[in-house]
Amino acid sequence: MRFLFLFLFFFNAWMLAAQSHRQPGSSEILLRLKKLNFLGSVLYVAAHPDDENTRAISFFVSDRLAATAYLSMTRGDGGQNLIGPEIRDQLGLIRTQELLAARRIDGGQQFFTRANDFGYSKNSNETFEIWNKDEVLSDVVRIYRQFQPDVVLTRFPPDERAGHGHHTASAMLAIEAFDISNNINSFPYQIKDWSAWQPKRLFINTGRWWNQTINEKTPGIISVNVGTYNSLLGKSYSEIAAESRTQHKSQGFGSAGRRGDALEFFELTKGDKADKNIFDGVNTTWSRLSGAEKITDLVNEAITDFKDEDPAASVSQLLKIRNAITALPPSVWRNRKLIETNLLIQDCLGLFVEVSANTFWASPSEKITVNSEIINRAGSSVTLKQITASKLSFDSALNAPLNKNVPIEFKSTRKLNGDLTYSDPYWLKQPHSLGLFTVADNRMIGKAENDPAILFNFTFEINGESLEVHSQLMYKRTDPVKGEVTRPFEIVPPVFINLDKSVYLFNNSSGHEVKVVVTSSKENCNGKVELKLPEGWKSEPASFQFELKKPEDGQSFSFRVLPGKVEKTSVIGAQATIDGKIYDYSLQTIQYDHIPTQTLLPKAASKALRINIKKEGSVIGYIKGAGDEIPVSLRNMGFEVWEMKDEEITAPNLKKVDAVVLGVRALNTNENIDRAMPALLDFVKEGGTMVVQYNNNFRLEIDAKKFSPFPITMSRDRVTQENSEVRILKPNHPLLNYPNKIDQKDFDGWVQERGLYFPSAWSSEYEALLSMNDPGELPKDGSLLVAGYGKGQYIYTSLSFFRELPEGVAGAYKLFANLVSNTRTKKPDEVKLKTKSK
Repeated sequence: MRFLFLFLFFFNAWMLAAQSHRQPGSSEILLRLKKLNFLGSVLYVAAHPDDENTRAISFFVSDRLAATAYLSMTRGDGGQNLIGPEIRDQLGLIRTQELLAARRIDGGQQFFTRANDFGYSKNSNETFEIWNKDEVLSDVVRIYRQFQPDVVLTRFPPDERAGHGHHTASAMLAIEAFDISNNINSFPYQIKDWSAWQPKRLFINTGRWWNQTINEKTPGIISVNVGTYNSLLGKSYSEIAAESRTQHKSQGFGSAGRRGDALEFFELTKGDKADKNIFDGVNTTWSRLSGAEKITDLVNEAITDFKDEDPAASVSQLLKIRNAITALPPSVWRNRKLIETNLLIQDCLGLFVEVSANTFWASPSEKITVNSEIINRAGSSVTLKQITASKLSFDSALNAPLNKNVPIEFKSTRKLNGDLTYSDPYWLKQPHSLGLFTVADNRMIGKAENDPAILFNFTFEINGESLEVHSQLMYKRTDPVKGEVTRPFEIVPPVFINLDKSVYLFNNSSGHEVKVVVTSSKENCNGKVELKLPEGWKSEPASFQFELKKPEDGQSFSFRVLPGKVEKTSVIGAQATIDGKIYDYSLQTIQYDHIPTQTLLPKAASKALRINIKKEGSVIGYIKGAGDEIPVSLRNMGFEVWEMKDEEITAPNLKKVDAVVLGVRALNTNENIDRAMPALLDFVKEGGTMVVQYNNNFRLEIDAKKFSPFPITMSRDRVTQENSEVRILKPNHPLLNYPNKIDQKDFDGWVQERGLYFPSAWSSEYEALLSMNDPGELPKDGSLLVAGYGKGQYIYTSLSFFRELPEGVAGAYKLFANLVSNTRTKKPDEVKLKTKSK
């Protein structure tokens, strides 16, 4: 019974949380009927969101009709973001939801380990050291035992050909888990919940980027044509895969649909040899389960008798199938097929069940109004017998017949249970290390996201038998442009406390304004708000009282913070006290059209830098790139920032600014940068300073010879270890001395990496100011290049300022202030003179 409970806990939660129920048409129902007779499973394994082969997943789901899942080691937290400023944990949340959006299209299931994407890694040894290999391996073994795949497919080879330490590590872990998942002495604490399991075989999905000569005749290779057309879906698997892959919008992976044959190659790595089919030797029929032989005929009969225009006619036969499956001993396949059959019964009836709330969030013990809509769109006899929702202490017995296509609605106001936990992502509830998320509840390990905050269970009677349908509580509204918009209902604190900046910069001990916004999630929220300051710091006043009458009401309060005299990096926190209870959560929401709204509840805290930072100039022009928060950091330094639109980048406007900064990957993402560059280079020539942050060679929107006054050759070089030694090549250069002296200690405390996509070659006009490298590698000198051009300075930097400044890295602030302070207001000779006089 424990195995059955855990499987249903695990699988049902994925079905409910990963996707709201969508009513399929008859052709899709018929495809899923056929799927009932296939008992084979595939687990695809790789490292990140977007690593998966969506074409292979689409094929195995809808052609082979296999239970198919993707196990991603990480959530992609360490990547870049092409659609907004979110990075690290926030980006990982976006990419998690993009994977779920992809799986809703291709039909696969989604799993994760607890591994954190800490950024690019050059080898598996570094990856395993940072991840904590045994912990991540235990997660992979757990998924093998839970999902019980017959076949495992890895995206990458287990060596340097994979091109990234995470990639290599994902394949190595998949192989090691294959060897030990059937050993009860390996992670034995899992056995009480999940039996040991041995997959039949493991293949590498060999890619042409590391094996350009592979073909269907290569020894040891099984080739599969995954480009075929599915007439029931009206699409080829390549077309489905393109729609799926396009969901990875934060990574710029929009893909065009393709048609025609397309071969994928699978190279046997572990397990029994296969000749023609990855499932060779795997019993994929009902006969793999004792006592289930007759189910094949029952399903075949349902397929034969299926009526396109009357799917409800299949319900009686599906109930027979369900009874036969229910009689089987507990197993993964019994439980998996029971869920599939229940969904088929619901879909054949066209049974619509929806529960919506009058608000998108509420705090424990608060009242919410819930509206339930139920409709039976077929002619079968259906009676609603019961509605329950344990977290609302809701239990209502009914005897309500559902007449054909006649909706019934129930509205009630209920009080949330007082012991409910908040709905922030489960892997972000506690502080985590660089390489591993902290998950207190082991049952959550592997899940893509939280279980629904509130789940309603509806019990129906059909032909004398019961059918239970689950519905997640949602909030919905009608947008005049987008139409119906929904988001999951969430449990949140009664009050949110948001500081107005993520980093506060204190140049001296005279004080700084810190604004706090207190927002309520409930009615009549009254209390006190105060700051939590470093030792020796003070605020004026010490606290404020707040009174919030309605949900979403907010009040802003301004504290004057007096820092200590010692230069250091600290934290300023904020907290509210209501009825003697302290709340210290801030609110962050992420909203993009292609994913559901995401809510995070990090602690209300910001970095506080007490540093004597200096600057020159007043107005900085900023040209947006792939999304970063550099403008916020520049304002923090005291600059006025003009975030220039494409049409504003003109010679007259550029005369109004002291320096220009190009956002990260602006040359890759700004389609108009080619037209703007002549004016920008003329600005430098006339005495301005332009700082160009990192770009790469992928989809450049400008000729590589036109973005700089002198030749620069881009590359994929990077320094991934954030603590790698930095050697100052030109310690007397003005950029490293004015207005702030830069030395070795300014490179302490950097996060994730030193920099990325360093130029590998440059003309003699450039001066390289810094040198660095990862252990065991040759020096890389291209992280900070400066060249005089006319009367001004052109600076190209691949240092990861877009990561360091939002994290409050003091040395990064000082160095970036220098880059933009050597402006047209100071001629080069004046800067050098001031430097020498120090």
